[in-house]
Amino acid sequence: MDDYLQSALEIVKAQAGSRAMTEDEIISMVKSVANGIAAITAGHALPADDASAVAAIDPKKAIKEASVTCLECGKSFKVITAKHLAQHGLTPEAYKAKYGYKKTQALCAKSLVRERRAKMKDMKLWERRGKKAE
Repeated sequence: MDDYLQSALEIVKAQAGSRAMTEDEIISMVKSVANGIAAITAGHALPADDASAVAAIDPKKAIKEASVTCLECGKSFKVITAKHLAQHGLTPEAYKAKYGYKKTQALCAKSLVRERRAKMKDMKLWERRGKKAE
């Protein structure tokens, strides 16, 4: 198992060097990569759809600073679009209800929400609308 762990550490180190990762993400990734390498070496096939790993993600932790994880398939995005949710047979409203998000919760990364909010404040559309009405 030591060889598997060493290989997994090298892979995760490279991944952590290319993007920001939390300590929990690093630990879970090392475990899953080491187990995956061990399973492949032993000749066991890995399940194509690992529902237990997807179900283990806490909805509160799915929306991160730089990404948001789809709780249906486990993939990470900057924004979970309605088109992606349609692949799972869900609408954004149904997805939010299923996982306990507020109706107003944006399904995108926190940094993107902040950028959009700052851009809208800079545009000051509410002032433009008031001038046209006068």
